Amino acid sequence: MLEERIAKNIRTLREKKKMTLQEIADRTGLTRSYLSKIERSRKAPPYSTLNRIANALGVDVHFLFKVILEEDIDTRITFTKRGRGEIVETAGAFYGYGYEALASNKPGKNMSPYIIEPAFEEAGVFQHEGEELLYVLEGSHEFFYDGKSYMMEQGDSVYFDSGVPHYGRSLGKKKARLLAVMFNYKRL
Repeated sequence: MLEERIAKNIRTLREKKKMTLQEIADRTGLTRSYLSKIERSRKAPPYSTLNRIANALGVDVHFLFKVILEEDIDTRITFTKRGRGEIVETAGAFYGYGYEALASNKPGKNMSPYIIEPAFEEAGVFQHEGEELLYVLEGSHEFFYDGKSYMMEQGDSVYFDSGVPHYGRSLGKKKARLLAVMFNYKRL
């Protein structure tokens, strides 16, 4: 059942974007014939292949696993009700951070917005390609960037090159809530 859903999603997204199998083949390095078999549920591709196909289609790989209907796909917009964002497991979750993805259904996005609840303890350093914006929605947050500390309160923001080591922690009795928007150059 999951294999059929993935196959249908790949084909639906490809057709919605008016792409040919050959265009996907050229972008992924896979053969047109192999892609055709995937779309017809004749071949079950490994995760790494699904990731290549998702990148060629301009979507996150997890989007291929969702139940989507052709009429539900409008690549121009996505809407997320408060508290209904997808709870995601990221490297930050290992450090005690909570992540709620706000636009997980938006195919082809260049930014990744999250609501983040940082841990109270300094548990890990982050460093990744791109740029990032943090905006404090609630609480107090101590942000560390390239060895310097910034005390952030509700309404404060910071925009930075995320290739530089950075991390933060909640201060006070309640975890801070941050809006984090990450931009990765590789998607362009």
